[in-house]
Amino acid sequence: MTAVPSDAQLTIRDMEVRGAQDALAARIYTAGAPGAKLDSLIVFFHGGGFVGGDLEDGDDFLRCLVLGSPKQIVLATNYTLATVRPFPAAVEDAHAVLVWAKKNKTKLGWTGKQLIVSGIEAGANLAAVCTLMSRDRGGPALAGQILIMPMLDPGLSSCSMRAMPSCPDMIEVADVCAAGYRGYLPNAADRTHPYASPLQSSRLKNLPPALIMSAEDDPLRDEAEQYGAKLIACGIKTTVSRMPPAPLQEPGARNECACKARALSEMADFIATLEPAPAS
Repeated sequence: MTAVPSDAQLTIRDMEVRGAQDALAARIYTAGAPGAKLDSLIVFFHGGGFVGGDLEDGDDFLRCLVLGSPKQIVLATNYTLATVRPFPAAVEDAHAVLVWAKKNKTKLGWTGKQLIVSGIEAGANLAAVCTLMSRDRGGPALAGQILIMPMLDPGLSSCSMRAMPSCPDMIEVADVCAAGYRGYLPNAADRTHPYASPLQSSRLKNLPPALIMSAEDDPLRDEAEQYGAKLIACGIKTTVSRMPPAPLQEPGARNECACKARALSEMADFIATLEPAPAS
């Protein structure tokens, strides 16, 4: 775990944003001079396998991120869990939050110049899908996407996932992924929809640059790297990074793994290379 700097300059505000149907709990993180408008906003979606999770899951990670990169504002938001309404409720919420953020720049202290979407695990699925939805729906324009250990394959067909039953310490992790998809995609026909499984999409052109991070011992590793390869083949500027092994037996451990100094450093380097999103 990377050391968390003093949070004397860290400002955290709980707020509400607008989802596709309902108001959603959200949290905004800023660091540095109070009241200054910043050019870069990262919208972050938590993990939890589509059926659980909330703002607390990514809180420590986002504190580290903002303190290490004080030029970014981070907006973390809930979304409708599959236990309330299954697919496509969560992805519709995720895209609606991006639209809301673009319309509420002043409230966020954001200039509107650079919008980045990010998430971890199930939240990374939503982040990836948001890039497809924003392209297909004419906005909002995105400058980049950061996918951390993303869930991208409802078929659970990758080699790293299929190897899990032979690894006793990892069985629970694979089972959690399977249960999450069963809850999120009760209609089997939805499992190949590109807004549920971006890995299955045949239309991956005209998407924003991507940073995709996996871990050596994560069952989601192969699908993350396969998606990165597909983006590269479509001409999308993409960085794919495999982090060293990290304990993932507990579902929430992905958030801890993402706090490692290497991941934070790679995220900062990636953001520094991004250009403002084209006007939408």
